[in-house]
Amino acid sequence: MTKLEIQCDWDITKGKLKQKWAMLTHNHLLLVEGKREESLGRIKRLMVETREAVEKAIEEPSSG
Repeated sequence: MTKLEIQCDWDITKGKLKQKWAMLTHNHLLLVEGKREESLGRIKRLMVETREAVEKAIEEPSSG
């Protein structure tokens, strides 16, 4: 997977997470390259959600 593909995937993921939890900011969703697990953990703590709930929000098709 190229860096561009990774960035595009993360841009889509950020949009899904912002739809689900509107209070997430750009800073909450900063992804340091190679730190996906850390980012998911940060969102999980912020939103007081399970890891499964965060992953489900990412995998759900976008509405609209």
